[in-house]
Amino acid sequence: MRRLKLTLEYDGTHFAGFQKQPGKIRTVQGVLEEALFQLTGEKINVVGAGRTDSGVHALGQVVHFETSSTIPVDRFPAALNGHLPSDLAVLEAAAVNASFHARYDALKKKYCYLVFNSRKPVAIWRHHCYHFPTPLDLFAMKECAQVFVGEHDFTAFSAVGSSVKSTVRQVFSMDIEKKGEWISFISIADGFLYKMMRLMVGTLLEVGRGKLSPAQVKQILEEGKRGRGGPAVPPQGLYLVKVYYRADEEVNKGDCLDSGLPIS
Repeated sequence: MRRLKLTLEYDGTHFAGFQKQPGKIRTVQGVLEEALFQLTGEKINVVGAGRTDSGVHALGQVVHFETSSTIPVDRFPAALNGHLPSDLAVLEAAAVNASFHARYDALKKKYCYLVFNSRKPVAIWRHHCYHFPTPLDLFAMKECAQVFVGEHDFTAFSAVGSSVKSTVRQVFSMDIEKKGEWISFISIADGFLYKMMRLMVGTLLEVGRGKLSPAQVKQILEEGKRGRGGPAVPPQGLYLVKVYYRADEEVNKGDCLDSGLPIS
């Protein structure tokens, strides 16, 4: 028996989130475990680094599992991809020690939210970004983004529905990059509460259109009351870009447009 670590990429459009659910609901975990059964003949339970919601995408989700399969690690991605649908792919596989845990050993996670800021409609990318036609003040949003940096209680930027022990998180960076009509919001933190990234981005958009000021957002964060910031933006613009572990090199804060999305 050995423990393997996989790095996954998936288009979340037709998945009801990562976590397996009862019945015939299509989830990333469920599809992955079925493919592993087809490949190895074993009923395998995979553990993910994070539970992405329905419609959320991943460029670097990480899972671990145990298997008796003798397929060489370097051939495992190709072998497993042969049993996976086109919207879920294994990018890398590695053998890890028996104590490795995809979720509990994660030190940092990097998320990106992609906004198409134009009055023009978007068709091809409609399931992979949030179309926001209102003009935005980029300088004001960048100023406000720094309010989130540091260790804070993010209750005000979390949704009801999770049972975490603590709502305190450390945000290492919150950057905003603009390329033409595309704006990416990129955050690295030691963890994210339920809908935390989507609520932070929704609030920054309210700042960008002049409905909130950075000072007001700071007050909302400090008061810790839900419902006072901007609304949570839709899931289709959100990407789990990377999960960082102790062995990883220092993180590169490049935006999600430099992390695999084919936008020039």
